[in-house]
Amino acid sequence: MKTSKLLSMLAFTMVMLFAVNANAQKFPGLDKSPMDEALYRADRNAPPLAKVIYSRPQLRGRSLSSLAPNGKVWRTGANEATEITFYKDATIGGKSVKAGTYTIFTIPGEKEWTIIINSVVNTWGAFSYDQSKDVVRVMAPASMANDSVEAFAITFTKDGTMHLGWGKVRVAVPISF
Repeated sequence: MKTSKLLSMLAFTMVMLFAVNANAQKFPGLDKSPMDEALYRADRNAPPLAKVIYSRPQLRGRSLSSLAPNGKVWRTGANEATEITFYKDATIGGKSVKAGTYTIFTIPGEKEWTIIINSVVNTWGAFSYDQSKDVVRVMAPASMANDSVEAFAITFTKDGTMHLGWGKVRVAVPISF
């Protein structure tokens, strides 16, 4: 009986130690630039054709031009560089891109933005951007909207156009499959 009681106490002690350790784990608060996803499907029940994973920086009283300056390569979001996956071969601005996962970089401009599809993935920011790894570069018109978007956003319309919006700037990138 003594051995059985000792084993029970030992088992109870181990369970308590694991429970205390499990509850001691610290988790960070919400990211200031939360990660989001934009998915494009030809219709609601169709398989996806493209998926963009990006982080959403916020203006927080700052100017867009200070966060994504005109004429400089930008990671098209925050934190890790924005990635796009094409599940089928695609055409962007009239240029072909094979199915696969790529990084999206942009060069903002006043009237148009350069949209860059680059073969390097899993990279943080645009600090190690390598132009020699560009798959496609296209120009996309930039316009000004009446309303302002606080957090950078990417969405697709039914025709496959990818839209970037931040502050009052809107950029439309035609994509077809």
